[in-house]
Amino acid sequence: MPVRTADMVEKVRASRVWRSVFRSGTGNSTLHRALAIQQNIFLHLFATKVRKRMVRFSATWYLGTLTLGTFLILIITGILLMLYYHPSVPQAYADMKDLQFVVSSVHRWSAQLMVFLVFAHMFKVFYRGAYRTPREFNWVIGVVLLIITLLLSYTGYLLPWDQLAFWAITVGSNLSSAVPLVGNKIHFLLLGGNQVNANALLRFYVLHCVVLPLAAILFIAVHFWRIRKDSGLYVQQSEPRTKQAKDPARATTEVK
Repeated sequence: MPVRTADMVEKVRASRVWRSVFRSGTGNSTLHRALAIQQNIFLHLFATKVRKRMVRFSATWYLGTLTLGTFLILIITGILLMLYYHPSVPQAYADMKDLQFVVSSVHRWSAQLMVFLVFAHMFKVFYRGAYRTPREFNWVIGVVLLIITLLLSYTGYLLPWDQLAFWAITVGSNLSSAVPLVGNKIHFLLLGGNQVNANALLRFYVLHCVVLPLAAILFIAVHFWRIRKDSGLYVQQSEPRTKQAKDPARATTEVK
């Protein structure tokens, strides 16, 4: 008698090895689906159930999702650039000229588009009051992501090692030295010295390709997780009155 595929799958899922990895078990109930999502490091970003308004077409065409898409393009093109780019003074400019009309142009335009989308997304969520209770923590995460996005653009500006990049970073680093008390230390830490040279290029390369992207991925994961836990970015009229009453601004408006 032939063994059906469904029976084989169920046998594998019932095995000790499978249960040691996926402890929620199997089932089609809401409880089993919720446990499977909550206990998975990747699936926990998604909800067990999604309201219709969450997947409805938006007038701003999901600015947050578009920003994530540009970030993924930057990661892919950035990895390709790392295969050919040398973060050294004699070779950096020549490498970027060779890659200027292939991968580099896509990476540059995606970076500029990401900055625009991040600002547009921030303006939208601020206008909709996403900083209000109980979503103020996710608003802070969004501000941190905005700062990381700007730092990614700033650190990547030096990597072509042309005259525009050299003097732009020189002006920007000199501005940091104007900070009271710790300005000179920030300037030295940023450049790895007192002027823009090979140390600064290597330091900006490590920040742009390793430190800042890892920080961005971490905060993006937390950002999406909080969106799901908060049932969206904004307080909706369909939410319970007790949850809406936690917002002092909304409560004051209703009293008036």
